[in-house]
Amino acid sequence: MVNWVLRGAVLLWALFFFIVGARGLFDPATYGETFGILVEGAAINTIRADLSAFFLVAAGAAAVGALVPGWVRSLLVPAALYGTALAGRLFGAASGDPVHSGIVQAMIIEALTVLLMVGSWWVLSRPAAGPVDGTADLVH
Repeated sequence: MVNWVLRGAVLLWALFFFIVGARGLFDPATYGETFGILVEGAAINTIRADLSAFFLVAAGAAAVGALVPGWVRSLLVPAALYGTALAGRLFGAASGDPVHSGIVQAMIIEALTVLLMVGSWWVLSRPAAGPVDGTADLVH
C-alpha cells in the first residue's frame, strides 16, 4: 500500500512539474510570472531551453522511476537536480543574495522534492516483505 501511495505522489509531482516545463517551453514569459525572472531579448531562448529542460527532465525521470519496475534509480535524477538547486540557493543566501518569501518557498519545495524522491527511491528499491506470520522463512 505504501508503494502505491509513493508512486502516486511521485506521479502527481511529475505531472505538476511537466506542466510547468511545458508551459515555459511554449511561453517562456510564464517563468517571469512564476519566478520573477525578467524574460526579454536573447535571454528568452536561454530561459526557454534551460528552465524547461530542468523541469521536463526531472518530471520525466520521476515518472519513469514511479512507473517502470527496475528503473527506480531514476528517482535520483530529480533529487540531484533539486538538491543542486537548493544548494545553490543556500550558497546564494550565505553570500548575501536577497532572500524573500518566494525564495524561501522555492527552497522548501526543493527540500521536499529531495525528501520525496530519495525516500521513494529508498522504499521502492527494497524487496517486498514476506507475510507477517513468518511463513516466508519456511519457503527458503
